[in-house]
Amino acid sequence: MKYASYWHDTAPAFEAGQQGPVEGRFDVAVIGGGFTGLSAARRLARAGVSVALLEAEHVGAGGSGRNGGHLNNGMAHSYAEAKAHLGAERANALYRAYDRSIDMIEDTIAEERIACDFRRSGKLKLASKPSHVASLRANCELIAREVDPEARWLDPDALRAEIGSRAFHGASLQPKSAMMHMGRYVSGLARAAAGHGALIWENAPVTGRRKQDGLWRLDTPRGHLHAERVIAATGAYAGAVKGAPLKSFCRRIISVGSFIVATRPLTDAEVAATLPGNRTCVTSMNIGNYFRLSPDNRLIFGGRARFSASSNQRSDAKSGDILRAGMARIFPHLANVEIDYCWGGLVGMTKDRFPRAGELDGMIYGMGYSGHGAQMSTLVGASLADMAMGQADANPLAGLDWPKVPGYSGRPWFLPLVGLWFSMKDRLS
Repeated sequence: MKYASYWHDTAPAFEAGQQGPVEGRFDVAVIGGGFTGLSAARRLARAGVSVALLEAEHVGAGGSGRNGGHLNNGMAHSYAEAKAHLGAERANALYRAYDRSIDMIEDTIAEERIACDFRRSGKLKLASKPSHVASLRANCELIAREVDPEARWLDPDALRAEIGSRAFHGASLQPKSAMMHMGRYVSGLARAAAGHGALIWENAPVTGRRKQDGLWRLDTPRGHLHAERVIAATGAYAGAVKGAPLKSFCRRIISVGSFIVATRPLTDAEVAATLPGNRTCVTSMNIGNYFRLSPDNRLIFGGRARFSASSNQRSDAKSGDILRAGMARIFPHLANVEIDYCWGGLVGMTKDRFPRAGELDGMIYGMGYSGHGAQMSTLVGASLADMAMGQADANPLAGLDWPKVPGYSGRPWFLPLVGLWFSMKDRLS
Protein backbone atom coordinates (compact mmCIF):
# COMPACT_ATOMS: atom_id res chain seq x y z
CA MET A 1 0.00 0.00 0.00
CA LYS A 2 1.24 3.48 -0.87
CA TYR A 3 0.72 6.37 1.53
CA ALA A 4 0.29 8.73 -1.39
CA SER A 5 -2.56 10.36 -3.26
CA TYR A 6 -3.80 8.21 -6.12
CA TRP A 7 -4.32 11.44 -8.10
CA HIS A 8 -0.69 12.47 -7.64
CA ASP A 9 0.70 9.02 -8.32
CA THR A 10 -1.16 8.47 -11.59
CA ALA A 11 -0.87 11.91 -13.20
CA PRO A 12 1.90 13.34 -15.39
CA ALA A 13 4.19 15.75 -13.60
CA PHE A 14 4.05 19.44 -14.45
CA GLU A 15 7.34 20.22 -16.18
CA ALA A 16 6.91 23.81 -17.34
CA GLY A 17 7.75 25.51 -14.06
CA GLN A 18 10.43 28.15 -13.62
CA GLN A 19 13.81 26.69 -12.69
CA GLY A 20 15.65 29.88 -11.79
CA PRO A 21 15.26 32.29 -8.85
CA VAL A 22 11.98 33.98 -8.03
CA GLU A 23 12.33 37.48 -9.42
CA GLY A 24 10.64 40.14 -11.52
CA ARG A 25 7.83 42.65 -11.48
CA PHE A 26 4.29 41.53 -12.34
CA ASP A 27 0.82 42.93 -12.60
CA VAL A 28 -0.55 40.11 -10.41
CA ALA A 29 1.05 37.49 -8.16
CA VAL A 30 -0.94 34.41 -7.20
CA ILE A 31 -0.14 32.47 -4.01
CA GLY A 32 -1.17 28.83 -4.30
CA GLY A 33 -0.96 26.33 -7.13
CA GLY A 34 -4.26 24.48 -6.79
CA PHE A 35 -7.40 24.78 -8.87
CA THR A 36 -8.22 28.31 -7.64
CA GLY A 37 -4.77 29.79 -8.21
CA LEU A 38 -4.18 28.05 -11.52
CA SER A 39 -7.61 29.05 -12.83
CA ALA A 40 -6.85 32.67 -11.89
CA ALA A 41 -3.39 32.53 -13.49
CA ARG A 42 -4.77 31.06 -16.70
CA ARG A 43 -7.50 33.70 -16.93
CA LEU A 44 -5.04 36.53 -16.32
CA ALA A 45 -2.44 35.22 -18.75
CA ARG A 46 -5.04 34.77 -21.50
CA ALA A 47 -6.02 38.41 -21.02
CA GLY A 48 -2.41 39.55 -21.51
CA VAL A 49 -1.79 40.36 -17.83
CA SER A 50 1.70 39.57 -16.53
CA VAL A 51 1.19 36.99 -13.77
CA ALA A 52 3.42 34.95 -11.48
CA LEU A 53 2.26 32.00 -9.41
CA LEU A 54 4.08 30.83 -6.28
CA GLU A 55 3.44 27.30 -5.00
CA ALA A 56 4.97 26.04 -1.74
CA GLU A 57 5.39 22.46 -3.01
CA HIS A 58 4.20 21.24 -6.41
CA VAL A 59 1.07 22.20 -8.31
CA GLY A 60 -1.92 20.39 -6.85
CA ALA A 61 -0.01 19.42 -3.68
CA GLY A 62 -2.82 20.56 -1.39
CA GLY A 63 -6.55 19.95 -1.51
CA SER A 64 -6.70 19.96 -5.31
CA GLY A 65 -4.73 16.73 -5.41
CA ARG A 66 -5.98 15.16 -2.18
CA ASN A 67 -9.75 15.03 -2.58
CA GLY A 68 -12.26 12.31 -3.44
CA GLY A 69 -12.58 13.19 -7.12
CA HIS A 70 -16.18 14.50 -7.03
CA LEU A 71 -17.57 17.49 -8.92
CA ASN A 72 -20.96 17.62 -7.24
CA ASN A 73 -23.32 20.46 -7.97
CA GLY A 74 -25.12 22.03 -5.06
CA MET A 75 -23.70 23.14 -1.74
CA ALA A 76 -22.36 21.58 1.45
CA HIS A 77 -25.74 22.35 3.00
CA SER A 78 -29.20 21.24 2.05
CA TYR A 79 -30.81 23.79 -0.25
CA ALA A 80 -33.49 24.43 2.37
CA GLU A 81 -30.80 25.28 4.96
CA ALA A 82 -29.07 27.60 2.51
CA LYS A 83 -32.32 29.45 1.86
CA ALA A 84 -32.89 29.86 5.58
CA HIS A 85 -29.35 31.16 6.13
CA LEU A 86 -28.81 33.26 2.99
CA GLY A 87 -32.29 34.08 1.73
CA ALA A 88 -33.92 32.66 -1.37
CA GLU A 89 -32.25 34.91 -3.94
CA ARG A 90 -28.68 34.38 -2.74
CA ALA A 91 -29.14 30.65 -2.16
CA ASN A 92 -30.49 30.30 -5.69
CA ALA A 93 -27.56 32.27 -7.14
CA LEU A 94 -24.98 30.29 -5.17
CA TYR A 95 -26.48 26.95 -6.23
CA ARG A 96 -26.33 28.05 -9.87
CA ALA A 97 -22.73 29.23 -9.40
CA TYR A 98 -21.74 25.64 -8.59
CA ASP A 99 -23.42 24.57 -11.82
CA ARG A 100 -21.56 27.29 -13.75
CA SER A 101 -18.24 26.18 -12.29
CA ILE A 102 -18.73 22.59 -13.46
CA ASP A 103 -19.68 23.96 -16.89
CA MET A 104 -16.48 26.04 -16.83
CA ILE A 105 -14.40 23.00 -15.92
CA GLU A 106 -15.91 21.10 -18.83
CA ASP A 107 -15.24 24.02 -21.21
CA THR A 108 -11.66 24.46 -19.95
CA ILE A 109 -10.92 20.78 -20.45
CA ALA A 110 -12.17 20.99 -24.03
CA GLU A 111 -10.36 24.27 -24.81
CA GLU A 112 -7.03 23.12 -23.39
CA ARG A 113 -7.39 19.47 -24.46
CA ILE A 114 -6.80 18.14 -20.97
CA ALA A 115 -7.11 14.35 -20.80
CA CYS A 116 -8.59 13.85 -17.32
CA ASP A 117 -11.55 11.46 -17.73
CA PHE A 118 -14.20 14.14 -17.15
CA ARG A 119 -17.69 12.66 -17.15
CA ARG A 120 -21.18 13.85 -16.15
CA SER A 121 -21.82 10.95 -13.82
CA GLY A 122 -24.55 12.35 -11.59
CA LYS A 123 -24.47 12.35 -7.78
CA LEU A 124 -26.36 10.20 -5.30
CA LYS A 125 -27.07 11.60 -1.84
CA LEU A 126 -27.81 8.38 0.05
CA ALA A 127 -30.19 8.09 2.99
CA SER A 128 -28.20 6.19 5.61
CA LYS A 129 -31.16 5.77 8.00
CA PRO A 130 -34.93 5.48 7.47
CA SER A 131 -35.30 8.63 9.55
CA HIS A 132 -33.27 10.59 6.99
CA VAL A 133 -35.58 9.84 4.07
CA ALA A 134 -38.25 12.49 4.61
CA SER A 135 -35.86 15.46 4.86
CA LEU A 136 -33.67 14.29 1.97
CA ARG A 137 -36.68 13.73 -0.24
CA ALA A 138 -38.20 17.10 0.65
CA ASN A 139 -34.90 18.82 -0.12
CA CYS A 140 -34.67 16.99 -3.46
CA GLU A 141 -38.18 18.09 -4.39
CA LEU A 142 -37.36 21.69 -3.41
CA ILE A 143 -34.23 21.64 -5.59
CA ALA A 144 -36.25 20.26 -8.51
CA ARG A 145 -38.87 23.01 -8.15
CA GLU A 146 -36.52 25.96 -7.74
CA VAL A 147 -33.06 25.37 -9.21
CA ASP A 148 -32.59 22.01 -10.93
CA PRO A 149 -35.58 20.32 -12.59
CA GLU A 150 -33.40 17.28 -13.42
CA ALA A 151 -33.05 16.34 -9.73
CA ARG A 152 -35.20 13.38 -8.74
CA TRP A 153 -35.77 10.97 -5.87
CA LEU A 154 -34.92 7.26 -6.11
CA ASP A 155 -36.78 4.87 -3.84
CA PRO A 156 -34.98 1.73 -2.58
CA ASP A 157 -36.13 -0.38 -5.54
CA ALA A 158 -34.82 2.13 -8.09
CA LEU A 159 -31.61 2.49 -6.09
CA ARG A 160 -30.75 -1.19 -6.62
CA ALA A 161 -29.68 -0.41 -10.20
CA GLU A 162 -27.26 2.24 -8.92
CA ILE A 163 -25.52 0.71 -5.90
CA GLY A 164 -24.96 -2.86 -4.79
CA SER A 165 -25.22 -2.09 -1.08
CA ARG A 166 -28.39 -2.69 0.93
CA ALA A 167 -27.31 -0.13 3.52
CA PHE A 168 -29.40 2.75 2.13
CA HIS A 169 -33.09 3.67 2.12
CA GLY A 170 -33.37 5.92 -0.92
CA ALA A 171 -31.37 8.70 -2.55
CA SER A 172 -31.60 12.00 -4.36
CA LEU A 173 -30.06 11.98 -7.83
CA GLN A 174 -28.57 15.15 -9.33
CA PRO A 175 -27.54 14.27 -12.89
CA LYS A 176 -25.50 17.44 -13.56
CA SER A 177 -22.78 16.37 -11.13
CA ALA A 178 -19.54 15.06 -12.59
CA MET A 179 -16.24 13.35 -11.86
CA MET A 180 -12.72 13.54 -13.27
CA HIS A 181 -9.12 12.55 -12.57
CA MET A 182 -8.07 15.40 -10.29
CA GLY A 183 -4.31 14.99 -10.76
CA ARG A 184 -4.51 15.07 -14.54
CA TYR A 185 -6.77 18.11 -14.45
CA VAL A 186 -4.51 20.11 -12.13
CA SER A 187 -1.40 19.25 -14.18
CA GLY A 188 -3.22 20.14 -17.38
CA LEU A 189 -4.49 23.40 -15.93
CA ALA A 190 -0.93 24.31 -14.90
CA ARG A 191 0.39 23.53 -18.38
CA ALA A 192 -2.38 25.63 -19.88
CA ALA A 193 -1.64 28.61 -17.62
CA ALA A 194 2.08 28.39 -18.43
CA GLY A 195 1.32 28.02 -22.11
CA HIS A 196 -0.61 31.28 -22.05
CA GLY A 197 2.32 33.07 -20.41
CA ALA A 198 1.97 32.64 -16.64
CA LEU A 199 5.27 32.08 -14.82
CA ILE A 200 4.92 29.30 -12.23
CA TRP A 201 7.46 28.68 -9.48
CA GLU A 202 7.10 25.44 -7.52
CA ASN A 203 8.86 24.81 -4.20
CA ALA A 204 8.57 28.53 -3.50
CA PRO A 205 6.60 29.06 -0.26
CA VAL A 206 5.80 32.68 0.49
CA THR A 207 7.59 33.58 3.72
CA GLY A 208 7.02 37.32 3.77
CA ARG A 209 4.77 39.99 2.30
CA ARG A 210 5.17 43.73 2.57
CA LYS A 211 4.69 46.92 0.63
CA GLN A 212 7.81 48.27 -1.10
CA ASP A 213 7.81 51.28 -3.41
CA GLY A 214 4.06 51.06 -3.94
CA LEU A 215 4.16 47.37 -4.85
CA TRP A 216 3.72 44.16 -2.91
CA ARG A 217 6.97 42.32 -2.28
CA LEU A 218 6.62 38.56 -1.80
CA ASP A 219 9.61 36.75 -0.32
CA THR A 220 10.43 33.07 -0.82
CA PRO A 221 13.52 30.93 -0.10
CA ARG A 222 14.24 31.16 -3.83
CA GLY A 223 14.14 34.95 -4.10
CA HIS A 224 11.45 37.59 -4.24
CA LEU A 225 9.18 39.34 -6.70
CA HIS A 226 7.05 42.47 -6.83
CA ALA A 227 3.42 42.77 -7.94
CA GLU A 228 0.70 45.38 -8.09
CA ARG A 229 -1.99 42.96 -6.92
CA VAL A 230 -1.86 39.73 -4.93
CA ILE A 231 -4.33 36.83 -5.08
CA ALA A 232 -4.37 34.44 -2.11
CA ALA A 233 -5.55 30.95 -3.10
CA THR A 234 -4.21 28.76 -0.34
CA GLY A 235 -7.32 27.65 1.55
CA ALA A 236 -6.63 25.17 4.36
CA TYR A 237 -2.88 25.60 3.87
CA ALA A 238 -2.79 29.36 4.52
CA GLY A 239 -1.04 28.97 7.87
CA ALA A 240 1.46 26.31 6.82
CA VAL A 241 4.43 28.71 6.40
CA LYS A 242 6.23 30.01 9.47
CA GLY A 243 5.86 33.73 9.81
CA ALA A 244 2.28 33.42 8.53
CA PRO A 245 2.27 36.06 5.78
CA LEU A 246 -1.36 35.03 5.26
CA LYS A 247 -2.25 35.23 8.95
CA SER A 248 -5.36 37.30 8.17
CA PHE A 249 -7.04 34.10 7.03
CA CYS A 250 -5.81 31.80 9.78
CA ARG A 251 -8.47 32.92 12.28
CA ARG A 252 -11.24 32.61 9.70
CA ILE A 253 -10.59 29.23 8.12
CA ILE A 254 -10.51 25.93 10.03
CA SER A 255 -8.29 23.19 8.62
CA VAL A 256 -9.87 19.76 9.01
CA GLY A 257 -8.39 16.47 7.85
CA SER A 258 -10.22 14.35 5.30
CA PHE A 259 -8.95 10.87 4.49
CA ILE A 260 -9.28 8.49 1.57
CA VAL A 261 -8.37 4.96 0.51
CA ALA A 262 -8.34 3.45 -2.97
CA THR A 263 -8.65 -0.27 -3.57
CA ARG A 264 -6.89 -2.31 -6.21
CA PRO A 265 -8.71 -2.22 -9.58
CA LEU A 266 -11.97 -4.12 -9.20
CA THR A 267 -13.03 -6.87 -11.55
CA ASP A 268 -16.07 -6.37 -13.79
CA ALA A 269 -18.08 -8.59 -11.45
CA GLU A 270 -16.98 -6.59 -8.40
CA VAL A 271 -17.89 -3.32 -10.13
CA ALA A 272 -21.34 -4.68 -10.97
CA ALA A 273 -21.81 -5.70 -7.33
CA THR A 274 -20.58 -2.36 -5.97
CA LEU A 275 -21.46 0.69 -8.11
CA PRO A 276 -23.18 -0.43 -11.31
CA GLY A 277 -24.46 3.12 -11.83
CA ASN A 278 -20.91 4.54 -11.69
CA ARG A 279 -21.93 7.79 -10.02
CA THR A 280 -20.43 9.87 -7.23
CA CYS A 281 -21.98 8.98 -3.89
CA VAL A 282 -22.20 10.68 -0.50
CA THR A 283 -24.01 9.44 2.60
CA SER A 284 -26.38 11.44 4.78
CA MET A 285 -24.52 11.01 8.09
CA ASN A 286 -22.81 13.99 9.71
CA ILE A 287 -19.67 11.85 9.94
CA GLY A 288 -20.34 10.22 6.63
CA ASN A 289 -18.53 8.82 3.65
CA TYR A 290 -18.12 9.64 -0.03
CA PHE A 291 -17.10 7.23 -2.75
CA ARG A 292 -16.82 6.64 -6.49
CA LEU A 293 -15.00 4.47 -9.00
CA SER A 294 -11.69 5.67 -10.46
CA PRO A 295 -11.01 5.59 -14.23
CA ASP A 296 -9.31 2.21 -13.70
CA ASN A 297 -12.19 0.87 -11.57
CA ARG A 298 -10.76 1.26 -8.07
CA LEU A 299 -13.22 2.13 -5.34
CA ILE A 300 -12.14 5.50 -3.95
CA PHE A 301 -13.68 5.71 -0.48
CA GLY A 302 -13.27 8.67 1.84
CA GLY A 303 -14.59 10.50 4.85
CA ARG A 304 -13.68 12.49 7.93
CA ALA A 305 -12.72 9.22 9.69
CA ARG A 306 -11.03 11.18 12.51
CA PHE A 307 -11.45 14.82 13.52
CA SER A 308 -7.82 15.81 13.10
CA ALA A 309 -6.00 18.84 11.72
CA SER A 310 -2.98 16.80 10.64
CA SER A 311 -2.34 14.66 7.60
CA ASN A 312 0.82 12.55 7.67
CA GLN A 313 1.55 8.86 7.23
CA ARG A 314 0.76 7.97 10.84
CA SER A 315 -2.48 9.95 10.84
CA ASP A 316 -3.45 8.67 7.41
CA ALA A 317 -2.79 5.05 8.45
CA LYS A 318 -5.10 5.33 11.48
CA SER A 319 -7.78 6.89 9.32
CA GLY A 320 -7.27 4.28 6.62
CA ASP A 321 -8.11 1.50 9.10
CA ILE A 322 -11.33 3.31 10.03
CA LEU A 323 -12.24 3.81 6.39
CA ARG A 324 -11.61 0.16 5.52
CA ALA A 325 -14.04 -0.85 8.28
CA GLY A 326 -16.61 1.64 7.02
CA MET A 327 -16.22 0.38 3.46
CA ALA A 328 -16.75 -3.20 4.63
CA ARG A 329 -19.99 -2.24 6.42
CA ILE A 330 -21.39 -0.71 3.23
CA PHE A 331 -19.88 -3.25 0.82
CA PRO A 332 -19.30 -6.51 2.72
CA HIS A 333 -18.05 -8.27 -0.42
CA LEU A 334 -15.06 -5.88 -0.43
CA ALA A 335 -14.08 -6.51 3.19
CA ASN A 336 -10.84 -8.25 2.22
CA VAL A 337 -10.02 -6.39 -0.98
CA GLU A 338 -6.49 -5.02 -1.17
CA ILE A 339 -6.02 -1.29 -0.47
CA ASP A 340 -3.43 0.18 -2.86
CA TYR A 341 -3.49 3.83 -1.75
CA CYS A 342 -4.15 5.67 1.51
CA TRP A 343 -3.87 9.43 1.82
CA GLY A 344 -5.24 12.47 3.54
CA GLY A 345 -5.46 16.19 3.08
CA LEU A 346 -6.79 19.34 4.70
CA VAL A 347 -10.19 20.82 4.00
CA GLY A 348 -10.62 24.55 4.57
CA MET A 349 -13.85 25.02 6.53
CA THR A 350 -15.59 28.27 7.36
CA LYS A 351 -17.75 28.58 10.45
CA ASP A 352 -20.97 28.46 8.40
CA ARG A 353 -19.49 26.17 5.67
CA PHE A 354 -20.12 28.68 2.89
CA PRO A 355 -17.13 29.64 0.71
CA ARG A 356 -15.71 33.14 0.67
CA ALA A 357 -14.14 35.44 -1.92
CA GLY A 358 -13.30 39.12 -1.71
CA GLU A 359 -10.51 41.42 -0.54
CA LEU A 360 -8.80 41.36 2.86
CA ASP A 361 -5.57 42.87 4.14
CA GLY A 362 -4.52 44.05 0.69
CA MET A 363 -5.18 40.71 -1.04
CA ILE A 364 -7.88 39.34 -3.27
CA TYR A 365 -8.81 35.89 -1.98
CA GLY A 366 -10.97 32.85 -2.63
CA MET A 367 -11.14 29.88 -0.23
CA GLY A 368 -13.19 28.19 2.50
CA TYR A 369 -14.92 25.76 0.15
CA SER A 370 -15.74 23.45 3.07
CA GLY A 371 -15.35 20.21 1.15
CA HIS A 372 -16.82 21.43 -2.14
CA GLY A 373 -13.74 23.09 -3.59
CA ALA A 374 -13.05 20.79 -6.51
CA GLN A 375 -16.26 21.88 -8.21
CA MET A 376 -16.35 25.57 -7.19
CA SER A 377 -12.69 26.63 -7.32
CA THR A 378 -12.33 26.93 -11.09
CA LEU A 379 -15.11 29.53 -11.24
CA VAL A 380 -13.85 31.34 -8.15
CA GLY A 381 -10.31 31.47 -9.54
CA ALA A 382 -11.55 33.01 -12.78
CA SER A 383 -13.63 35.49 -10.76
CA LEU A 384 -10.59 36.51 -8.68
CA ALA A 385 -8.70 37.17 -11.90
CA ASP A 386 -11.54 39.36 -13.13
CA MET A 387 -11.52 41.23 -9.82
CA ALA A 388 -7.78 41.81 -10.19
CA MET A 389 -8.49 43.27 -13.63
CA GLY A 390 -10.99 45.73 -12.15
CA GLN A 391 -14.31 44.01 -12.79
CA ALA A 392 -16.20 44.96 -9.64
CA ASP A 393 -19.19 42.68 -10.28
CA ALA A 394 -17.17 39.51 -10.88
CA ASN A 395 -17.48 37.98 -7.40
CA PRO A 396 -20.21 35.29 -7.07
CA LEU A 397 -19.75 35.43 -3.28
CA ALA A 398 -19.85 39.20 -2.89
CA GLY A 399 -21.46 40.52 0.27
CA LEU A 400 -20.87 37.50 2.50
CA ASP A 401 -19.27 38.79 5.68
CA TRP A 402 -16.36 36.70 6.97
CA PRO A 403 -15.72 37.39 10.66
CA LYS A 404 -13.02 35.69 12.69
CA VAL A 405 -13.98 32.52 14.53
CA PRO A 406 -14.32 33.44 18.23
CA GLY A 407 -11.66 31.86 20.43
CA TYR A 408 -9.72 30.53 17.46
CA SER A 409 -6.12 31.45 16.68
CA GLY A 410 -5.45 29.05 13.80
CA ARG A 411 -4.97 25.85 15.83
CA PRO A 412 -8.27 23.87 15.86
CA TRP A 413 -7.99 22.53 19.40
CA PHE A 414 -11.74 21.95 19.47
CA LEU A 415 -11.92 19.35 16.64
CA PRO A 416 -12.19 16.29 18.95
CA LEU A 417 -15.14 17.96 20.70
CA VAL A 418 -16.75 18.66 17.31
CA GLY A 419 -16.28 15.01 16.39
CA LEU A 420 -18.01 13.88 19.58
CA TRP A 421 -20.90 16.26 18.93
CA PHE A 422 -21.48 15.04 15.37
CA SER A 423 -21.08 11.42 16.46
CA MET A 424 -23.83 11.94 19.03
CA LYS A 425 -26.07 13.59 16.43
CA ASP A 426 -25.58 10.62 14.11
CA ARG A 427 -26.50 8.17 16.85
CA LEU A 428 -29.67 10.10 17.70
CA SER A 429 -30.81 10.97 14.18
